[in-house]
Amino acid sequence: MSKTSKSTSKSLNQRSDARNPNRGTAGNNPTNAANNGNRGKQLNPNQKN
Repeated sequence: MSKTSKSTSKSLNQRSDARNPNRGTAGNNPTNAANNGNRGKQLNPNQKN
């Protein structure tokens, strides 16, 4: 018998995609973009409150 983990390969890929911003490439990672959401705007020092 083989042991199966509770995490499926799809969920493991989701976790790694969320952490991977694809630095050094021309494209972007939609999962990472959704994960970070509004963060860039919030960190922008020129943003008006």
